[in-house]
Amino acid sequence: MKPPCCSIFPFLCFLLLSFQWRTFADIHDNFLQCISVQSGNSTSISKVIYTQSNSSYSSVLEFAIQNRRFSAPTTPKPLVIVTPLDVSHIEAAINCSKNYDMEVRVRSGGHDFEGLSYVSDVPFIIIDLINLSSIDVDAENKTAWVEAGATIGQIYYKIAEKSRTLAFPAGICPSVGVGGHLSGGGYGVLLRKYGLAADHIIDAHLIDVRGRFLNRKSMGEDLFWAIRGGGGASFGVIVAWKIMLVTVPETVTVFTVPRTLEQNATNIIQRWQNVADKLPEDLFLATFLRRLNGPTEGKRTMLALFTGLFLGGVDRLLPLMQQSFPELGLVKEDCTEMTWIKSVIYFSGIQNAESLDVLLERNTTLQGFLKVKSDYVREPIPEIALEGIYERFYHEEGETAQLFLVPYGGKMSEISESEIPFPHRAGNIYQIEHLVAWTEEGIEASQRHIDWIRNLYSYLAPYVSKNPRAAYINYRDLDIGTNYKGYTSYQQASIWGLKYFKNNFNRLVHVKTRVDPDNFFRNEQSIPPLSSRWKKNGD
Repeated sequence: MKPPCCSIFPFLCFLLLSFQWRTFADIHDNFLQCISVQSGNSTSISKVIYTQSNSSYSSVLEFAIQNRRFSAPTTPKPLVIVTPLDVSHIEAAINCSKNYDMEVRVRSGGHDFEGLSYVSDVPFIIIDLINLSSIDVDAENKTAWVEAGATIGQIYYKIAEKSRTLAFPAGICPSVGVGGHLSGGGYGVLLRKYGLAADHIIDAHLIDVRGRFLNRKSMGEDLFWAIRGGGGASFGVIVAWKIMLVTVPETVTVFTVPRTLEQNATNIIQRWQNVADKLPEDLFLATFLRRLNGPTEGKRTMLALFTGLFLGGVDRLLPLMQQSFPELGLVKEDCTEMTWIKSVIYFSGIQNAESLDVLLERNTTLQGFLKVKSDYVREPIPEIALEGIYERFYHEEGETAQLFLVPYGGKMSEISESEIPFPHRAGNIYQIEHLVAWTEEGIEASQRHIDWIRNLYSYLAPYVSKNPRAAYINYRDLDIGTNYKGYTSYQQASIWGLKYFKNNFNRLVHVKTRVDPDNFFRNEQSIPPLSSRWKKNGD
């Protein structure tokens, strides 16, 4: 942003900007010298540092960006990207960033919907954990140590190498990074049987603001509680997780049943809302809702995709569905039996995968622009409200949008709201992910689509959770408030904090105050310390 003098005194503005960039250059050079000394091996550290003058800088930066909203030439870029090979590189990056008042953003996969893991408006560096991706599975004890730079797909692959009947209850997108996914909760198609990914964390390695390497014992139970669903980036750099694996049968059954409005989709959705959270916990049955354009111009309808995973064979599934949800009309021809690891590929949407190796790929299929929001539903949405949703999807911007309705109940209702920071448990029928995507370039196109999803979100307010209107931390949404620009009070931060964490927010704030009182690890929606104002760059 240009100083206000620019329009009146352009020469003075030129001098100020020149001074600013010389200052940044000095900080940059001093930071590089510091990190080489701190790491104790200048040759080693030089291999993992990328400055803006480095020929590989752009490819390293853009490799993990999953949302083109944050890859424009005008998007603020890090002064330095560090891709550590070991803990000493992380410790050096933290210490030197503190010395030169540079902000740190930590990236493990790049699926951050608001780009907070790789964008900042102040001088910053990225610690990209892509090289820290080892996974050690102990099938006998049903545990695994997973470095934070690994992906969910890599975890699934490594588990499958050791066992056909072990699994992990994480998400359906293989390229999501483990670090952010687990620290925000992390859910997938096993959540009704086993809960969240974060519910199965039993140890962790973290580098704190003082550059100390901590495990569960040395960090203490309060901090260990906070990083399992409270957003790890507020408290330090998480290097690795120890997770407890879960048991699945050798055969599972998957199905996807499409229904349009003409095929009674609305009535089926209504029935789904009344049974989805009450089905046996071995059955996960979600609903995708999107627009369907007809074969002739101007002909359009809505399509509901009912997609499910049953932990067992089709012969057990069909009688269960006939008893609990006959309205869907599930038949044997809709179903496919397979191993659990094959179901991972099925739900990821990867087409024609002939090998499990596709789970190791870090590249994403997302090539466009995205805006995402989230909600929790505690009472069925009435039919008249569903019709209002349809009308909004018939707008031009709704053509590539979708609602993903994720059923709760089962194990999710058995775990206390305060067990970990993720509080959205008993009483929720389902969670909604609102998503709009587009490929058209330009600010005007982006604004139209963002306005569209904001309008839909506003329309749904009477039909979703209230006081607070809850949201999911891993579906970051800066529309619900930020705490970053200038001095922001704890009260202002609680606007989004209570939506993400409900009553757990205050405990997170107290943990933050103890472990990072000066708010070094911060972003637009980081956990605040208890203080009258935030530390701001330059203060």
